Amino acid sequence: MGALDYISNFCTVSERRSKRKPMQTVEIKVKMDCDGCERRVRNAVTNMKGVKTVEVIRKQNRVTVTGNVDPNRVLKRVKSTGKRAEFWPYIPQHVALYPYATGAYDKRAPAGYVRNVAQAYPGPSSNAPEEKFATFFSDDNVHACSIM
Repeated sequence: MGALDYISNFCTVSERRSKRKPMQTVEIKVKMDCDGCERRVRNAVTNMKGVKTVEVIRKQNRVTVTGNVDPNRVLKRVKSTGKRAEFWPYIPQHVALYPYATGAYDKRAPAGYVRNVAQAYPGPSSNAPEEKFATFFSDDNVHACSIM
Protein backbone atom coordinates (compact mmCIF):
# COMPACT_ATOMS: atom_id res chain seq x y z
CA MET A 1 0.00 0.00 0.00
CA GLY A 2 2.92 2.37 0.47
CA ALA A 3 3.63 2.57 -3.27
CA LEU A 4 -0.02 3.29 -4.08
CA ASP A 5 -0.16 6.09 -1.52
CA TYR A 6 3.04 7.57 -2.94
CA ILE A 7 1.68 7.52 -6.50
CA SER A 8 -1.74 8.84 -5.47
CA ASN A 9 -0.09 11.97 -4.05
CA PHE A 10 0.94 12.91 -7.59
CA CYS A 11 -2.52 12.22 -9.06
CA THR A 12 -4.64 14.15 -6.56
CA VAL A 13 -5.47 17.78 -7.01
CA SER A 14 -4.18 19.80 -4.10
CA GLU A 15 -5.43 23.18 -2.97
CA ARG A 16 -5.08 26.10 -5.33
CA ARG A 17 -1.74 27.86 -5.11
CA SER A 18 -1.54 31.60 -5.46
CA LYS A 19 0.42 32.65 -8.50
CA ARG A 20 3.12 35.23 -7.70
CA LYS A 21 3.65 38.13 -10.00
CA PRO A 22 7.02 38.15 -11.76
CA MET A 23 9.80 40.45 -10.58
CA GLN A 24 9.73 43.53 -12.78
CA THR A 25 10.65 47.18 -12.97
CA VAL A 26 7.96 49.81 -13.50
CA GLU A 27 8.94 53.33 -14.54
CA ILE A 28 6.42 56.16 -14.18
CA LYS A 29 6.54 59.82 -15.14
CA VAL A 30 5.11 62.03 -12.35
CA LYS A 31 5.24 65.80 -12.09
CA MET A 32 6.90 66.59 -8.73
CA ASP A 33 7.73 70.14 -7.67
CA CYS A 34 8.87 69.89 -4.05
CA ASP A 35 10.05 67.53 -1.31
CA GLY A 36 6.45 67.07 -0.15
CA CYS A 37 5.35 65.80 -3.56
CA GLU A 38 8.30 63.44 -3.70
CA ARG A 39 7.64 62.13 -0.18
CA ARG A 40 3.91 61.63 -0.87
CA VAL A 41 4.58 59.58 -4.02
CA ARG A 42 7.36 57.56 -2.36
CA ASN A 43 5.19 56.68 0.68
CA ALA A 44 2.22 55.71 -1.48
CA VAL A 45 4.27 53.26 -3.53
CA THR A 46 6.50 51.92 -0.73
CA ASN A 47 3.49 50.64 1.23
CA MET A 48 2.32 48.42 -1.63
CA LYS A 49 2.60 44.66 -1.28
CA GLY A 50 5.52 43.16 -3.24
CA VAL A 51 7.56 46.35 -3.65
CA LYS A 52 11.30 45.81 -3.15
CA THR A 53 12.82 49.19 -4.05
CA VAL A 54 11.54 52.65 -4.92
CA GLU A 55 13.77 55.22 -6.62
CA VAL A 56 12.52 58.78 -7.13
CA ILE A 57 14.42 61.15 -9.43
CA ARG A 58 12.70 64.51 -9.06
CA LYS A 59 14.88 66.24 -11.65
CA GLN A 60 13.60 63.88 -14.36
CA ASN A 61 10.08 63.56 -12.83
CA ARG A 62 10.67 59.81 -12.74
CA VAL A 63 9.70 57.06 -10.27
CA THR A 64 11.21 53.58 -10.64
CA VAL A 65 9.58 50.73 -8.70
CA THR A 66 11.10 47.25 -8.58
CA GLY A 67 9.36 44.20 -7.16
CA ASN A 68 6.60 41.65 -7.62
CA VAL A 69 3.97 44.22 -8.58
CA ASP A 70 1.36 44.87 -11.24
CA PRO A 71 2.31 47.95 -13.32
CA ASN A 72 -1.29 49.14 -13.58
CA ARG A 73 -1.75 49.00 -9.80
CA VAL A 74 1.44 51.01 -9.28
CA LEU A 75 0.20 53.65 -11.72
CA LYS A 76 -3.19 53.73 -10.01
CA ARG A 77 -1.56 54.15 -6.59
CA VAL A 78 0.58 57.04 -7.82
CA LYS A 79 -2.49 58.70 -9.37
CA SER A 80 -4.30 58.35 -6.03
CA THR A 81 -1.90 60.92 -4.56
CA GLY A 82 -3.50 63.55 -6.80
CA LYS A 83 -0.54 63.75 -9.15
CA ARG A 84 -0.72 63.41 -12.90
CA ALA A 85 1.08 60.19 -13.85
CA GLU A 86 1.76 58.03 -16.89
CA PHE A 87 4.09 55.18 -17.77
CA TRP A 88 7.60 56.36 -18.62
CA PRO A 89 7.31 57.25 -22.34
CA TYR A 90 11.03 57.70 -23.03
CA ILE A 91 13.84 55.36 -24.07
CA PRO A 92 17.59 56.01 -24.21
CA GLN A 93 18.56 57.80 -27.42
CA HIS A 94 21.21 55.25 -28.39
CA VAL A 95 18.60 52.44 -28.45
CA ALA A 96 16.39 54.07 -31.11
CA LEU A 97 17.56 53.57 -34.67
CA TYR A 98 15.89 56.80 -35.86
CA PRO A 99 15.89 59.16 -32.85
CA TYR A 100 14.86 62.18 -34.94
CA ALA A 101 11.86 60.50 -36.59
CA THR A 102 8.50 62.24 -36.48
CA GLY A 103 7.18 62.19 -32.94
CA ALA A 104 10.31 60.68 -31.39
CA TYR A 105 12.17 63.89 -30.62
CA ASP A 106 10.69 65.66 -27.60
CA LYS A 107 12.02 68.90 -26.09
CA ARG A 108 10.67 67.96 -22.64
CA ALA A 109 12.49 64.62 -22.59
CA PRO A 110 15.44 64.34 -20.20
CA ALA A 111 18.90 64.62 -21.70
CA GLY A 112 19.84 61.50 -23.67
CA TYR A 113 16.23 60.26 -24.02
CA VAL A 114 13.70 60.28 -26.88
CA ARG A 115 10.01 59.38 -26.95
CA ASN A 116 9.26 55.71 -27.52
CA VAL A 117 7.34 55.65 -30.82
CA ALA A 118 6.98 53.07 -33.56
CA GLN A 119 8.63 55.33 -36.15
CA ALA A 120 11.94 55.13 -34.28
CA TYR A 121 12.23 51.41 -35.13
CA PRO A 122 12.12 49.77 -38.55
CA GLY A 123 9.04 47.57 -38.47
CA PRO A 124 8.29 44.31 -40.26
CA SER A 125 7.05 46.31 -43.24
CA SER A 126 10.47 47.87 -43.78
CA ASN A 127 12.54 46.92 -46.78
CA ALA A 128 15.28 45.16 -44.82
CA PRO A 129 15.27 41.97 -46.99
CA GLU A 130 15.78 43.99 -50.18
CA GLU A 131 18.67 45.84 -48.58
CA LYS A 132 20.31 42.53 -47.70
CA PHE A 133 20.07 41.26 -51.28
CA ALA A 134 21.37 44.52 -52.70
CA THR A 135 24.53 44.31 -50.60
CA PHE A 136 25.42 40.87 -51.95
CA PHE A 137 26.91 42.35 -55.08
CA SER A 138 28.41 45.54 -53.68
CA ASP A 139 32.13 46.28 -53.56
CA ASP A 140 32.00 46.45 -49.76
CA ASN A 141 31.00 42.78 -49.49
CA VAL A 142 34.16 40.68 -49.17
CA HIS A 143 32.33 37.50 -50.23
CA ALA A 144 30.87 39.03 -53.42
CA CYS A 145 33.24 37.16 -55.75
CA SER A 146 32.28 33.80 -54.19
CA ILE A 147 28.62 34.50 -54.97
CA MET A 148 29.30 35.34 -58.63
